[in-house]
Amino acid sequence: MDDFVPKRIFFTKGVGTHKDELHSFERALRDAGIEKCNLVQVSSIFPPRCKMISKTQGLKELIPGAITYCVMSRCCTNEPKRLLASSVGCAIPAEKSSYGYISEHHAYGQTEKQAGDYAEDLAAAMLASTLGIDFNVDESWDEKKEIFKISGKIVRTLNVTQSTICRDNQYTTVMAAAVFVF
Repeated sequence: MDDFVPKRIFFTKGVGTHKDELHSFERALRDAGIEKCNLVQVSSIFPPRCKMISKTQGLKELIPGAITYCVMSRCCTNEPKRLLASSVGCAIPAEKSSYGYISEHHAYGQTEKQAGDYAEDLAAAMLASTLGIDFNVDESWDEKKEIFKISGKIVRTLNVTQSTICRDNQYTTVMAAAVFVF
């Protein structure tokens, strides 16, 4: 069964606009480079010993039509001037044999930075609770980073976020994804 645990992961994001909602989503997937895959959304675990690779490298390894697992966030609207954002956050433990967390977050009215920070905090909070680290989401980011350093149990957090403002009465979709490669 170890063959079914992803060995690599990459992060991507995209935005698409069209008069049809589904087509706007397809354009967002195309912008992210993953439109050619049959995507299966999974929950939030960053596998042990999983290696992060670049989007460019990851896209080269995708096969058109393949079942492709990902953690995805998406948000769509056709309301003019509406700000929308989608983000995936990731928290990776220092111990390579342990698993980490990937979170997904989407929102209206949040900037790219706000949505990204929230998704990153969410992933870090889930990992911290698993590792027994006292983690207060209301503390400043600098205070949280200090907790990570002191604990020595969380090595890295990151987010990939896409935001935009809906321009016309057309549907606009934003998406972000962590894509698994076997």
